[in-house]
Amino acid sequence: MKKAFITGITGQDGSYLAEFLLEKGYEVYGLTRRTSTQNFARIESIIEHPNLHLLSGDLMDQHSITQALRDVMPDEVYNLAAQSFVKTSWDQPVLTGEVTAIGVTRVLEAVRLACPNAKVYQASSSEMFGRVREVPQSENTPFYPRSPYGVAKVYGHWITVNYRESYDIFAVSGILFNHESPRRGLEFVTRKISHAVARISLGLQDKVYLGNLDAKRDWGFAGDYVEAMWLMLQQDQPDDYVISTGETHSVREFLQKACEAAGIADWQSIVEIDERFMRPAEVDLLIGDSTKAQEKLGWKPRTSFDELVRKMVEADIEAERANADRK
Repeated sequence: MKKAFITGITGQDGSYLAEFLLEKGYEVYGLTRRTSTQNFARIESIIEHPNLHLLSGDLMDQHSITQALRDVMPDEVYNLAAQSFVKTSWDQPVLTGEVTAIGVTRVLEAVRLACPNAKVYQASSSEMFGRVREVPQSENTPFYPRSPYGVAKVYGHWITVNYRESYDIFAVSGILFNHESPRRGLEFVTRKISHAVARISLGLQDKVYLGNLDAKRDWGFAGDYVEAMWLMLQQDQPDDYVISTGETHSVREFLQKACEAAGIADWQSIVEIDERFMRPAEVDLLIGDSTKAQEKLGWKPRTSFDELVRKMVEADIEAERANADRK
């Protein structure tokens, strides 16, 4: 039985990846932060699985990561943990750097010391492209990050390449474009929209407050993207891959589709522009070229943009109705 070690297992991607690997017959070990209260909502369906094990540790603490890897001796390490909310990275740039940038070094160093034969996946991000140098963006597109989060991800990406080339570690980076799901946190614009639209359709609120409606993103389904992570570690040679749908849609389009899914005819009547949600430096257009992943990994997205939005809205409507029934 193969062993997989996941940082950020309680997050959106971590939960989908854990489910995927358990179905593949893996023994899955998840690193969770030491806190007085734990939020296991996203892994609730698998929390009692006999092959799932949760360990305590923190990307800010080198010893805890090294010791955990020494105890588990995994075949595969997936580093998904990060301070991943872009807006927060301006409010907490130092913390973002410590976790999202230097945290990657701590994981790689722990692998080098404890389990150098393990294969490592690093979660890179399309936010590294920032003010894009070309359209669409591929593995060869220069980076120009526009947020502390994007800058931290660039560091994490290049330190992964450096460890691969310096220590012959099987380390890869997946440059994932925006990937969403009903498990996305409420602070992210896609889930903010789906949640607000669900509540508006049920008469529980009147408006949704948003920033730049013209920002364009390449949105896919997180459940599809975790398969690409796994496929990268099944290759004979380590390499980096863009994972994307190859389509771009604006925040406005996302809102329109969400309203359609909820049966709201006039989307303009429910939205207010709020300057508080404007970024200090905007990333206007992201669209990925995943040709390399499709040709070398045999991966392609299965969930369309319309299906993704509908899935998120329907899940939020169901959750809000359940909440109302409990009251």
